[in-house]
Amino acid sequence: MALTKRHLVVRIGEETGLIQQQVLEVIQKTLDYISEALAKGETVELRNFGVFEVKTRKARIGRNPKSPEADVPIPARSVVKFKAGKEMREAVIKLPPAKG
Repeated sequence: MALTKRHLVVRIGEETGLIQQQVLEVIQKTLDYISEALAKGETVELRNFGVFEVKTRKARIGRNPKSPEADVPIPARSVVKFKAGKEMREAVIKLPPAKG
């Protein structure tokens, strides 16, 4: 199961007593500001959660598995990387390994 924005809104609304529409607006504004900062190439650091930063992937040559003789040039591009904060890393490392 995935945690969705809707799940967050309902849970925060129940725990704080705020109207769900207000919670949704706050969450959406937060996500908008994070996206806006990343689109400008800025780093977003959320203490005890993690760091989002923009990295540039180098150009490389890929191959189509259906026709491996043909090289496919893949251009350099910017991607968002996430590095989990200490508390999140410690919580996740306690999870049992996934089976299969």
